[in-house]
Amino acid sequence: MVSIPYAASAYASELKTDTRENAREQLRQLAGHNAEFHTAVALVRRQPERTLCAGDITRVRLRSLTEVEIERYLDAKPALDCAGSFMCEGLGISLCTAIETTDPTALVGLPLIAVRRLLADV
Repeated sequence: MVSIPYAASAYASELKTDTRENAREQLRQLAGHNAEFHTAVALVRRQPERTLCAGDITRVRLRSLTEVEIERYLDAKPALDCAGSFMCEGLGISLCTAIETTDPTALVGLPLIAVRRLLADV
C-alpha cells in the first residue's frame, strides 16, 4: 500500500493537486502500487433531528507506469482536481489494473448507492 502525498489529511481537497508537477509526483508514487480512497457521506434531518452516515473504501491498483506514459496521460487529461491525479471514469482507467469497491460511484465523488440506502432510512 502506498500513501499518496498529503495522505495525512482527512480532506479530499488536500489530496488534489494544484500543479502538473504535483500530479506527476502523485502518479509516480502510485504507479505499481495499491491505494485506498475513503469516501463518506452524511445526511442530516432537522425535524426530528437525525444524522445518518455511510462510508466506502475503494481499493485501486495502478499498473507500473513509465515517465512517457505519465506525461501522455497528463497531456490528455490533467486531472488536477482529482485525488490521486487520475480519473477512473475516463482515460485514467487505462492506468489501473484493478478497482475494488462496494459502490463504484464513490471514487468518482458521491457514493450514490450509500445515499440511496440512507435516504430510505430517513
